Amino acid sequence: MTAHPELPRPTVAEPAFAATMEKGMNVSYWAQRLPQAPAVVATTGNRTYAELNARCNQLVRALREHGVGAGDGVAVLSANRTEFVEVFWATRRAGIRMTPINWRLTGEEAAYIANDCDAKAFLADARFLGVAEHVAANAPRARLRVAIGGAIPGFESYEALLRNGDGSDIADPQLGNAMLYTSGTTGKPKGVYRSSAPPTSPSLVASADYRPGSSIHLVTGPLYHAAPLSLSMAVPQLFGASIVLMDGWDGERALELIERHRVTHTHLVPTMMHRLLSLPEAVRKRHDLSSLKYVLHGAAPCPATVKRAMIDWLGPIVHEYYGATEGTGTLVDSATWLARPGTVGRPDTPDHIQIRNEAGEPLPPTEAGLIYMKAPASGRFKYYKDDSKTDHAYRGDYYTLGDVGYLDAEGYLYLTDRSAHLIISGGVNVYPAEAEGVLFAHPAVADVGVIGVPDSEWGEAVKAVVIPQSGYTPSPQLAAELIDYCRQNLAHFKCPRSVDFVGELPRLDNGKLYKHKLREMYRSKASSQSQ
Repeated sequence: MTAHPELPRPTVAEPAFAATMEKGMNVSYWAQRLPQAPAVVATTGNRTYAELNARCNQLVRALREHGVGAGDGVAVLSANRTEFVEVFWATRRAGIRMTPINWRLTGEEAAYIANDCDAKAFLADARFLGVAEHVAANAPRARLRVAIGGAIPGFESYEALLRNGDGSDIADPQLGNAMLYTSGTTGKPKGVYRSSAPPTSPSLVASADYRPGSSIHLVTGPLYHAAPLSLSMAVPQLFGASIVLMDGWDGERALELIERHRVTHTHLVPTMMHRLLSLPEAVRKRHDLSSLKYVLHGAAPCPATVKRAMIDWLGPIVHEYYGATEGTGTLVDSATWLARPGTVGRPDTPDHIQIRNEAGEPLPPTEAGLIYMKAPASGRFKYYKDDSKTDHAYRGDYYTLGDVGYLDAEGYLYLTDRSAHLIISGGVNVYPAEAEGVLFAHPAVADVGVIGVPDSEWGEAVKAVVIPQSGYTPSPQLAAELIDYCRQNLAHFKCPRSVDFVGELPRLDNGKLYKHKLREMYRSKASSQSQ
């Protein structure tokens, strides 16, 4: 990648920079200062900051011509393509609410999100033709349908939409936002909505130390996911860094890209780290990784052995954060983690994290309870069209994701457990209620509980524990049938990888499944087998 002059990193106190943030014109800011610097490097097309800015303006004008403007919703079903970046920054300056849809979802699941987010436009990658056609047929309010990277019957061409459009900056920018969907423990997924852009963690920005014109961030995860979207794309480009897009994860390919493009920053999930460490030593040594200055990881608990091995390999450049789609919590660098193994760091301000009991009362240091994070006044979220779920998450100015942990005497956070419902597999949140709902409909299932079980590669793997109906005999064939049945109705990552058959499930007197006890049974089993 060609070197470009490095500019000082601006701060939010700088009036010109602050003004562009308030209007969503970050790309325009860098187009004026570093017009020829690479903004996006991808197999689907490279863009300088000047080119990216012009394409964003063209897209905004095209959307407006089709009646899509400030306050409206746009849904995007796309792989890690250059066009995804263009749509993100275009909607950010047009006051539009952009919702990326997980392309691993079924057509029915994707259509639900397109409808629920009130999308007036639906932009789809031709690679996901079947899902795109299902959404188009079942989301009638998304009247503008645009095909990216190829043709989709009944869709307009993305390139034709932008062709010959005016690329100069729009005169009336207005800050838009991305609204991502996160599943719940029960019911359908919900959009995490903010009226303004989410606040950026000061400690994370300071530690990353992006340098305009010289920092290069490798995007390893899918941009429909909150962490890659924010931490691998939005934040780096906010500060004038270049991004290199990976289309699907491959460990050796990641090393090749780091070496080829002299990548300085990247974001990983523990499963990726595990796979990198599993590469033959000769492969790992084959690639020059000396350009790397900052590796950020999160989205799932990381085994201590994996983290230590990454620090031993790459040096003390490994940083870990705790947070979710709803907001950021803490950050910890390598040195601090080595001194306090297991911590996920301290929050930016002492009052940002509180530990409370089930009654909502604050707990003293070292006592475990529900982790609550303080919502900033400028970035308070709500669950779109679900006031009840929003109210349930908050206690005053604080909200919880259901995770359990404690603060030590110095204010460092440690995670001890998470909501008994949540499974984190490969850095992706899986809520078992969806798979349970599908499996209950199978005639062979009398009762079922879906949990996460320890897995050396994925962190947790999805497992269904089933009581079979009378007349059905437990067998590997029946287990395979149940897995296949689930995959016919849900995205594969939400479905069990294995099925166990039992005679009884631990249910409470009120009929609720005692998930915590069920999970502990399998944790104990895994622990005894490893000894």
